[in-house]
Amino acid sequence: MKKIAVFTSGGDAPGMNACIRAIVRGAAFHGVEVYGIIRGYNGMIKGDIIPLNSQSVSNIIQRGGTILKSARSKEFMTTEGRQKAYDKLQELGIEGLVAIGGNGTFTGAEIFFNEFKIPTVGAPGTIDNDLYGTDYTIGFDTAVNTALDAIDKIRDTADSHDRVFFIEVMGRDSGYIAVQCGIAGGAEALMIPENLTPVDEIITILNNGFAKQKSSSIVVVAEGDEEGNAQVVANKIREKMGSKIDIRVTTLGHIQRGGIPTAYDRILASRLGLGALEGLLRGEKNVMAGVINNQLVYTPFHDTITKKKPVSEDLIRMVEILST
Repeated sequence: MKKIAVFTSGGDAPGMNACIRAIVRGAAFHGVEVYGIIRGYNGMIKGDIIPLNSQSVSNIIQRGGTILKSARSKEFMTTEGRQKAYDKLQELGIEGLVAIGGNGTFTGAEIFFNEFKIPTVGAPGTIDNDLYGTDYTIGFDTAVNTALDAIDKIRDTADSHDRVFFIEVMGRDSGYIAVQCGIAGGAEALMIPENLTPVDEIITILNNGFAKQKSSSIVVVAEGDEEGNAQVVANKIREKMGSKIDIRVTTLGHIQRGGIPTAYDRILASRLGLGALEGLLRGEKNVMAGVINNQLVYTPFHDTITKKKPVSEDLIRMVEILST
């Protein structure tokens, strides 16, 4: 394999640039020509593809976001769109792809291979940490630390005004960010998609706190919780508890996606980027590079896409014990 391309797709995550850097520098080391596809599958269809070299990725390891940019592509979901993408890759003689992204990215890559036999190896780039086949995904650690910094600040004002804050963190289908922030931020309660916590249970937790003279509380809510987002949950509790408590809601939103990647994310991204590249050069295809128990592993896209990554019951139990 003499020519490959790298692209980022789906939601951006801190550390993606470090991953791109590792792929490009690794390709140079192995004597492989490398291209960057701008705006993911959309750029592949349009032929927005540029050559990259070691200088192209200089001074990006510390930057958030992605220098290759990202975009959704409805056209790539069609056979005609994928044909256009294939034709553009053929024009440049690109033989393989490294995709940095999540479930949607890998689903597209697997379909693309089945139709046109372009092999792809993925690197898991998503702050949600919801991909089966790796202990941690690129951007998760930074997102947790960003959210935690906000929670620490909110704790100060909650304590000053004797308030209960419902803080919504990202996690449409996954409670990983919420669990880590709940433990590290000393939250009194946690609401995540993987573990149904009824509103009445939250009320019991809050009342138990009041009985112990606790004047303020933090409840961390993953955006995809079955009871609803933080605002919905707060409204339900207001209806049941009335003026007994002073409730405020903070939605952290996309602030969790940006910012300087932590040292952990930079190292993880570099390891996964190089692992994805070298796997591709060895003949791996339709797999995601991941790290499990500190060992580099490759998981088929099919498993990554279809299998659920569970949240540790021990971590959920910790929140319950440590909030008492």
